[in-house]
Amino acid sequence: MDKLSQGIEQMKQQDFEEAAKSFTEAIEESPQDPVGYINFGNLLLHMNDYERAEQFFHRALELDGQAATAHYGLGNVYYDQEAYLKAQQSFQAALEAGLEEADVYFLLGMSMVHQEHVKLAMPYLLRASELAPEDVDIQFQYGLCLAQNDQIDAAEDVMRIVLQLDSDHSDAHYNLAVAALHKEDPEKALSHLEKALDIQPDHMLAAHAKEQVEQALGGNS
Repeated sequence: MDKLSQGIEQMKQQDFEEAAKSFTEAIEESPQDPVGYINFGNLLLHMNDYERAEQFFHRALELDGQAATAHYGLGNVYYDQEAYLKAQQSFQAALEAGLEEADVYFLLGMSMVHQEHVKLAMPYLLRASELAPEDVDIQFQYGLCLAQNDQIDAAEDVMRIVLQLDSDHSDAHYNLAVAALHKEDPEKALSHLEKALDIQPDHMLAAHAKEQVEQALGGNS
């Protein structure tokens, strides 16, 4: 097994010290190969050592500006530190370099959501949802983005998909309640709020909304 493969296996086994040694040796053996730097960057990212991870990804990009996974790694460094514009730029560069994966589209979309560019985020979250139809978090965030763009019917459809994937998703029930209120159907909203609170009794938004709906219904719920 070569040093890179060995390091990746050691990372999977949470043996980070040995993984660091393997990646160091791989870089020493092939200092012009960006892959060693990318893997070391991923290890440092996993350990939340953002400053050094950024350096390793930059080094990889100096060797190969089209190294898509280096752009993606850099995007994660920035995203984790809430530098969302820089994250957006890196994820876009990863896509342009050919990294066609759900996580890239998802994190690019979320970088835009965090900058309150919910319209711009839509196509990327849609693509992520298409590439990862079983991913609960991706589907939920796509549904949320639809709601934020006032596409209430479509948002409801996606939230129902979320509940098919995870029947105990309290936030999906809460958002279906919000959609029901938007459509002036307080009884349906109350049903979803009660389900949300059954699943997560400390769901403060659902508890507050339930109180408001019950008051609006005259306390006859």
